[in-house]
Amino acid sequence: MRGTAILADIGGTNARFARLRDGRIGARRQVRVADYPSVTAALRVYLADGDGGPAPARMAIAAAGPVAGGKVRLTNSPWRISANALRATFHLKDVVLVNDFAAVAGAVPHLTTAHTVAIGRGRAVPEAPIAILGPGTGLGVAGLVPGREGPQVLVTEGGHVTMAPGDTRESAILEHLRGRFGHVSAERVLSGDGLVHLYQAITALDHRPSDALSPAQVTERAVAGSCPACTAALATFCAMLGTMAGNLALTLGARGGVYLAGGVVPRFVPFLAASAFRNRFESKGRFGAYLQAIPVRVIVHPDPAFLGLRALVEGRRRRH
Repeated sequence: MRGTAILADIGGTNARFARLRDGRIGARRQVRVADYPSVTAALRVYLADGDGGPAPARMAIAAAGPVAGGKVRLTNSPWRISANALRATFHLKDVVLVNDFAAVAGAVPHLTTAHTVAIGRGRAVPEAPIAILGPGTGLGVAGLVPGREGPQVLVTEGGHVTMAPGDTRESAILEHLRGRFGHVSAERVLSGDGLVHLYQAITALDHRPSDALSPAQVTERAVAGSCPACTAALATFCAMLGTMAGNLALTLGARGGVYLAGGVVPRFVPFLAASAFRNRFESKGRFGAYLQAIPVRVIVHPDPAFLGLRALVEGRRRRH
């Protein structure tokens, strides 16, 4: 018996829990973060609804925020998480807390071709760095770099870099958003809320009426072609994502590939494939050929963070 553990993937909007038993990830349960005052409260409810199996001995948590000293404050939620506090509260042998995109990066070596969709061409170079970025409630960015004992995860806060425009229209959009937010990070436009920000900026610049839309509504109307402003917003989102992904690929030398994760992009993969994404990804002047050779894949696995957390739990168990 390899024992049991609790896996938790906690974002700014949703928290997902599952049991890891004998190497197998069980049924997932998702709750809204806003419905609970703390991660402890959410975990108590989850554990109370258990399946009658053995009590977990370990816990692995992927959280959407910068982790330091075994603690994290979520970037887009008031939840604070402490590994030591959870270990004591739930009487666990081991609790490991990592950034959510560290877990996604750790999942990449365990993905199959069924878990990803290619956007354009390119061939991965073995043992080369890999870049991971993903729009969700925020914008996660991580890397996977070669190491003596296998790939090593590079944790970053790259979602908060300043967003660069790719043309004069995007310059006007970003200028409009600077009037609202001051600094316009990549996350301000490449996230669920970012898609709404783009829609609002476009309607304002074009002197069109603006509806109070959710990210899902903007996406649905854009894909359906029922709202020109929504279609323009999603097209701009895809182009800007191409710029960001290309910048990241150059920064990390990610000839091993670029992976798009998060909860936003998998909803419109065909739209992304037909958009300016790949053109913008490769439009880096003298380094266009360099980027043409790099594959980009969208992760369509329902929760890749669990794959990374499983690998983390099993690796720690072997070492201890």
